[in-house]
Amino acid sequence: MSTAFPDTIYAVQHLAFEDLGALEDVFYQQGFRVRYFEAGVDDLTKAFEHPGLTIILGGPIGVYETADYPFLQQEIDLLKARLEQNLPTVGICLGAQLIAHALGAKVYAGHAKEIGWSKLQLSSQANNILSPLEGTPVLHWHGDTFDLPEQAELLASSELYPNQAFRKGNQILALQFHIEAAADSMEKWLIGHTCELRKANLDIPALRQNNSLFASALEDKAAAIFSQWLKTLIER
Repeated sequence: MSTAFPDTIYAVQHLAFEDLGALEDVFYQQGFRVRYFEAGVDDLTKAFEHPGLTIILGGPIGVYETADYPFLQQEIDLLKARLEQNLPTVGICLGAQLIAHALGAKVYAGHAKEIGWSKLQLSSQANNILSPLEGTPVLHWHGDTFDLPEQAELLASSELYPNQAFRKGNQILALQFHIEAAADSMEKWLIGHTCELRKANLDIPALRQNNSLFASALEDKAAAIFSQWLKTLIER
């Protein structure tokens, strides 16, 4: 690992069981350490001023709910400053929505819940970092969506939502879907999100079965994607 690139990855959590999942082992194998920050509890300043990679994870709250969750406004302000400095940043689900908002795009409630496993439609531009996901089902778990920020490059869409992933330059990556989903951790999602699942009348045994069918393949593809992306960050 380059001595110029920090060897600790900071992860901002909004929900205890939505962690780095399968990506954590990928980072350890690449020689990184991981430190978590709890949004709404910890001071996030250090995480957002970190010169190395910071990852903003998912959660059930909305970007626009700052009146109910005041910490979100500080998080958004810190994120805006981070993105202006073009520091390496990944957003997953809520994290992607926060990045879109911080870049000036609209984030809003979608027309339908997108929860479950399905394939992406990948954009056809050269060097799409998500190209290993071609034909691979990924885990979706969201109700909000966002417009594509100006100067951002669309990477993927789904049948329900056109904006599933984008990047801005080579340092900023936003993923609406859960690329970090791990084969051995779905049960805590099914328990923790039971109210949402029942309200949406979703088939919990089917979600569990699809996880057993698809999660291992996603883990392999996620490892390939992030191993390559980390390499480009370190070498830059």
